[in-house]
Amino acid sequence: MRRLIAATALAATCAAATAQVPPATPAGWQAAATRDIVAAYDITLANHAGVLDPHNPGFSASLKAARDHGLALAARVTDAHGYVAAVQGFTARIQDGHAGMRFKMDGSALAPHRWPGFVAAWRGDLYVHSAEEGAARQGERIVSCDGKSARQLMLENVFAFQGRPAEAGQWWSLAPWLFLDAHNPFVARPASCVFELAGQRIERKLDWRPMTAQARAWQENNLAPDTLPVGLTEPRPRLFWMAMPTFHPSDAERATYHAVYKQVETERARFLAADAVVIDLRNNGGGNSVWSGNFAAALWGGDRVMRRAQARSANERVWYRATPDNIAHFRMIADTFAAKKETAIAGWAAQREEGMRAALAAGKPYYIDNEDAPPPVPDPAADRPGDPPAFTRPVYVIVPGNCASACLDAVDVFKLFPNTKLIGAPSSADSTYMEVRSHDLPGGLARVIVPVKLYVNRPRGNGQFYEADIAVTALQWTTAEFLSVVERDLAR
Repeated sequence: MRRLIAATALAATCAAATAQVPPATPAGWQAAATRDIVAAYDITLANHAGVLDPHNPGFSASLKAARDHGLALAARVTDAHGYVAAVQGFTARIQDGHAGMRFKMDGSALAPHRWPGFVAAWRGDLYVHSAEEGAARQGERIVSCDGKSARQLMLENVFAFQGRPAEAGQWWSLAPWLFLDAHNPFVARPASCVFELAGQRIERKLDWRPMTAQARAWQENNLAPDTLPVGLTEPRPRLFWMAMPTFHPSDAERATYHAVYKQVETERARFLAADAVVIDLRNNGGGNSVWSGNFAAALWGGDRVMRRAQARSANERVWYRATPDNIAHFRMIADTFAAKKETAIAGWAAQREEGMRAALAAGKPYYIDNEDAPPPVPDPAADRPGDPPAFTRPVYVIVPGNCASACLDAVDVFKLFPNTKLIGAPSSADSTYMEVRSHDLPGGLARVIVPVKLYVNRPRGNGQFYEADIAVTALQWTTAEFLSVVERDLAR
């Protein structure tokens, strides 16, 4: 499973946590924002896989432009909210979900968020997802606010500080944050909006008030209101539901994954006779693709998956930027997973550490992991002696809008087989820069995220996302709703 393990995007800290020392004055917050953006830029420049990428000669200029934009915002910072916005502005300009800065403040320096009594959702347009009585009506289309279209509002108030508007799934995953007042000094909070329902329009002034626990639940669970825990269930006979809400599993979730693999392999006859298998990726933010790869191997057969994956990526090469800090990152991964008895991942990390050390010693900027990869076998879709009976029953993969990184790696593998359909939203996308590590910045207010490897000739291109085979535009993305979608498609 070498290729599948190599797709992982493990996030780990390569520096000890630094105690938070929040500034006490406007000048202090301005200085902190400037200091941290400069530090994040310097660390990124020293370690990011893209800086020396010959396929992307404009990378360094783009990174510098992001720094300059962040510093221009930092010059206007007077408090914690401005600090956060400047950090987000710098990160948004990088346009890569695997790079930039993340603030770490515990919230004591930030005023409570406010909302206007409703939460929005993107379902091809902007709608009221959930609302308190009198604030709005569920299902209303949000036509405009303060004379600005819904799309313009998203670009100015959301995407200027987070996300990537060129990726369709990002509209789905970030729309719930449009009507959240985080006291960003660089954003104009809407005062009134025009709503439409059943052809009738009404304009309402927005009454901004402190967020409630219900508001946060509506916002955070917009695309996963009843996320299932990791595991395999059978909601009705002959229909299997595999929930994969995380590829950063806890020890208990790791044990569940391993138990599922064994169950699928030992009860194969039941799966071969199934009406369908549903793979539920709601709430999955990526992590380590070994978990989805092992499930695919159990379901379709490990050699089948490997042959098809190798054929798909026959021309793909993986380059690791060889720097002392990046090497230390892989040593930490090897030690961490060796202690967890996950020998495959530990060995994978140790091999890359060794290769990067050799490249650095030889004065080479990159270690090329699979430079001498063997050619794919002919006719990779054909069965071979020793393959288990072919699994050809329908597979439905629920894809949320925020699916990226190892979540997309999972979709890559599942879509190797023609009996797989994607249902839900368009996904997000990855750049060709992956395998992130994080580094705490001075003062402990933020950390920098650095991708250390780059893909060359990856079949899924830079910024390419998946469209759903069956779009699910229902406002409430419940398990029952998706079960209905599956049953309707099976009935056809």
